[in-house]
Amino acid sequence: MKIGNIDLGDRPVMLAPMEDVTDASFRLICREQGADMVYTEFVSADALIRNIASTTRKLHINDGERPAAIQIYGRDVDSMVEAARIAEQAGPEIIDINFGCPVKKVAGKGAGAGMLRDIPLMLSITRAVVNAVKVPVTVKTRLGWDHESKIIVELAEQLQDCGIRALTVHGRTRSQLYTGRADWEMIARVKANPRLSIPVIGNGDITTGEELVKAFEMSGVDGIMVGRASIGQPWIFNEMKQVMAHGSVVEPLSTAQKFALLRRQINESIDRIDEYRGILHIRRHLAASPLFKGIPNFRETRIAMLRADSYNELDSILSHIENEILV
Repeated sequence: MKIGNIDLGDRPVMLAPMEDVTDASFRLICREQGADMVYTEFVSADALIRNIASTTRKLHINDGERPAAIQIYGRDVDSMVEAARIAEQAGPEIIDINFGCPVKKVAGKGAGAGMLRDIPLMLSITRAVVNAVKVPVTVKTRLGWDHESKIIVELAEQLQDCGIRALTVHGRTRSQLYTGRADWEMIARVKANPRLSIPVIGNGDITTGEELVKAFEMSGVDGIMVGRASIGQPWIFNEMKQVMAHGSVVEPLSTAQKFALLRRQINESIDRIDEYRGILHIRRHLAASPLFKGIPNFRETRIAMLRADSYNELDSILSHIENEILV
């Protein structure tokens, strides 16, 4: 699969953009674990133009992450064009436009999936961003605003006509948020459209290598994005690649190796921000990690782990858990 001149190989598996999740450290670890491409947290065009420090930090890309995409979102042409030009200066391989975020503070203001209610504006923004930058521009969106307006097949053609080089489709409407099941049959219809020549990337509910292989086979998509399933387990890309190659996970990471990756995330999160906020940031990964599932009488330890607000306290709790598991 190629996006412009960027060759991602056959059936690439990518890390989806996720706010407060896909920071530089997590992206790099996912690349090391087999993700073929990674995306930044989504970047507000308005905040980027105002040079808000917490937003501009999201633009930093380590060489080991590449190929990497910066994802931007906004609700008017001029700010999106300016933001795209600023983002391009950070040196990403791709600029991705977020027309899919369903949360109220974004979609409710007309940005993200909110654009699904104003297709002419969506297309104007897309066309203007494509013309404003030299790197390939891609789009991530949803099936439509609600069940009655699943417009993605026609919309995909319109976005292609604007000059985008690939399209990612999350198999839900905005109204679904993250409930129900992703509609991979609808994603397959987008891919099967003979008038569509750009790569189509599918997204939604892929949590195992077996599901990944099945989604590729039934939908025919060129690539697949993995999002929430990677939180707390960046090694999922390693496992998925093994299933694709061998039919099963033939060389799983050891529990000690997995703990080492989580500890690395903690340390790098603290180094990137500070001790207190770095630990707050990492709690989402700790809460989601399957490493802690099935441990007997774990409730009190879990509460303590997710309440720890210093490195020493968290490190002590993790060491206790690791010793219990590995003994």
